[in-house]
Amino acid sequence: MQGKVIKIFSDFYYVKTDIGIVECKLREVLKKSGISIYVGDNVVIEDLQKNSEQGAICELAERKNFLIRPNVSNIDQIILVISMKHPQTPLSNIDRYLAQARYFNVKTVICANKSDLSNEAEQKKLSDIYENLGYEIIYTSALEKTGIEDLKSYLFDKTSIFCGASGVGKTSLCNAINKDFLLRTGEVSKNSRGSHTTRHCEILSVTENGKSFEIVDTPGFSLLKFDYIEPQRVKEFFPEITKLAKKCKYSDCLHETETDCNVVKNLEKIAPSRYESYLSILEEAKEYKKRIQNQGKKVESRIKSINEKFVPKISAKKRDFSRRKNKQLLTTEIEDE
Repeated sequence: MQGKVIKIFSDFYYVKTDIGIVECKLREVLKKSGISIYVGDNVVIEDLQKNSEQGAICELAERKNFLIRPNVSNIDQIILVISMKHPQTPLSNIDRYLAQARYFNVKTVICANKSDLSNEAEQKKLSDIYENLGYEIIYTSALEKTGIEDLKSYLFDKTSIFCGASGVGKTSLCNAINKDFLLRTGEVSKNSRGSHTTRHCEILSVTENGKSFEIVDTPGFSLLKFDYIEPQRVKEFFPEITKLAKKCKYSDCLHETETDCNVVKNLEKIAPSRYESYLSILEEAKEYKKRIQNQGKKVESRIKSINEKFVPKISAKKRDFSRRKNKQLLTTEIEDE
């Protein structure tokens, strides 16, 4: 039976199928192979126990796309939820979420929540930076229920993931979109830090006036790290830098202090916060490159194929012990003879 993973809690995977929600565990061969199952994955279930509505995931279908932190797959767009105040989302955090979306090639719409706490000047500052880069911005207030219909217009017929730091109002927006969700929300502390009310990713389905859509509610993350990319790729996540970089003298220019760098010569065309974000991510990418040069990239597979069937490999430690033991037994047998 096929289905879609809508929630992962502890070691249990909740799969939506034609007969309802099935609680599943992973087959051992998937665990040993190092395959990770994400919310949004299409999977195959076997050993279905109809009485208990339990089964086992034995196969993962090909993904359309995926994100890491949060681990979600097969989405149509990211709704990047930020808050204008209490707590105010730093521009550096916005840039990191947008950079990750570009890395995984997923469309992003910015949802500026708690807009009732901001003024026109603050909203204009945000628009001047990001709308000029081609990003759409929706201004909402989950508390005042403003901008919710505008937000819904972006959601119909799509699977959207709500991303953003803790306390920006992702879950409150979900509740405002559909009161039947009744998801738990938390208070923002006096130091303007949000609490991690949402503990896991979960797909929420909505049908309204004959139209349907899916929302992935996610836990908040304070910082996304880019410790998995090469330095040369960082400029790809900043369209304004990519455009200027085409006229740099050197093809491997990192746009810091290099001679004849067209980016450095035209810094006035880049928002200062964006260039600072670029340099910050670049440093993390450099650390990654240094690490893989010292350690290497080779990773041994943890499964092998026998008669066209995949089975887990014995660990190297156990395999060595087994060989040593067999050699010792053989030596003992020869001595006894």
